[in-house]
Amino acid sequence: MPLRFCSPRFLVFVFLISAIPIAYIISEERAVPATHVFHYHSTGFFRECAKWDDQGRRFLVSFLEGGVGEILVPDDYAPGPGDVVLKEVTVVKDFDLAGNSSLGIAVDRLRNRLLVVVADLLGNRYSGLAAYDLSSWKRLFLTRLSGPSDEKSFADDVAIDADGNAYVTDAKASKIWKVGAHGELLSIIRNPLFTPRQWYKTLVALNGIVYHPDGYLIVIHTFSGNLFKIDLAKGHEVKLIEVVGGTLVFGDGLDLISPTKLVVAGNPSGRLVESSDGWETASVVAKFKGPIHRLSTAATVKDGKVYLNHLVGMGYPKKTHALVEAVF
Repeated sequence: MPLRFCSPRFLVFVFLISAIPIAYIISEERAVPATHVFHYHSTGFFRECAKWDDQGRRFLVSFLEGGVGEILVPDDYAPGPGDVVLKEVTVVKDFDLAGNSSLGIAVDRLRNRLLVVVADLLGNRYSGLAAYDLSSWKRLFLTRLSGPSDEKSFADDVAIDADGNAYVTDAKASKIWKVGAHGELLSIIRNPLFTPRQWYKTLVALNGIVYHPDGYLIVIHTFSGNLFKIDLAKGHEVKLIEVVGGTLVFGDGLDLISPTKLVVAGNPSGRLVESSDGWETASVVAKFKGPIHRLSTAATVKDGKVYLNHLVGMGYPKKTHALVEAVF
């Protein structure tokens, strides 16, 4: 006999189906973490990116609803059972950018500033890059990368080279904006390699990006899993890095542990990639599984240890977020 909508049997069926993921999330939240976790309370459900600021002894996090917060880690903090839940404090909230999301961030300690990618998450009608003084949080510049009259774009992540130039990935239109140290829009890097043949692999394009100390960029394409090397000394020459040992599909934020080791965030929570030939080729050598239901979106290195930022906070009214140590 078929189920009728709003019948008792149908309602029981819906309850049982919805209870399965809820039960899974509860069990995951109650499980004892396999590695150390920095928990912190926040006012928002979604924190897209986190980076460790060593000099300030704090994590800096970007708000999907717009803004930036800091999580100070006390000098006497000792990780272990019964860790203190830390507190997020809002340091940036620009009313002229209301309605836009804050996404990828990068700490530029040489110039004492934080670069923040800003974008219209749903409409893709605005993309920008802002810079803030790390001491006063005064905004130093705001560069418009695209607007309503331009092609639809979605600025997502940012990296900084040795001269202070910033490189911002476009997860919608598969390009990279280059912004000068003082906020001037210098150029746009495009390449046919950035666009896969299959249409469904273009739904989320270029995403995580890092600057390598040898003078090139490493960029990931989320839905194809392709990893690219962009040589800045050779006219922004683009090469596809041949990756073996596993897939990087759904790769998100990146961070370098060393010149030969790269962490890729994104479910599964994290992957460790190594190269011995200057990132002409690379291998996936290890994986880390964290709280998958929270969605890993960014990686950062604190005191030699890798921590993965997770997008979703849990709880009400206080939301508890997790920065999870990834051990490979």
